[in-house]
Amino acid sequence: MGIDRVIRFPGGAAPEWPVIAERLGGVGQGTVVRMIDGLPAFPDEIPSPGWRELRVGLDAGMVTVRVTGPDIQCVVWGNADAGLVRAWNLCCWAVAAAGGGVVVEGDGTKRTAEEFWTEVSSST
Repeated sequence: MGIDRVIRFPGGAAPEWPVIAERLGGVGQGTVVRMIDGLPAFPDEIPSPGWRELRVGLDAGMVTVRVTGPDIQCVVWGNADAGLVRAWNLCCWAVAAAGGGVVVEGDGTKRTAEEFWTEVSSST
């Protein structure tokens, strides 16, 4: 079973992967796209516009990044260790920051990318 967060984009369309990856790289998080829409990807492959689901290898493990309508959902396994949870948090932040999105928790709590960053960066 996975745990997930949804990132909503009040201003319109979700960002494309290269913009998200650039944000992750800017905070020192290595990224490698492992799968694109259920198919294996080359390590340096850039998903075409219109992708629906990515499996992304981050420093501590795998995160699924899924387009769900106008939103993006970031998912990890429920038994993720502290390192993977940190990478997942950074991924959620990067998605939100790349597209002016809002991070929505399961309980409905909403935070801007800046608010989420403040929380994530102070907990590491």
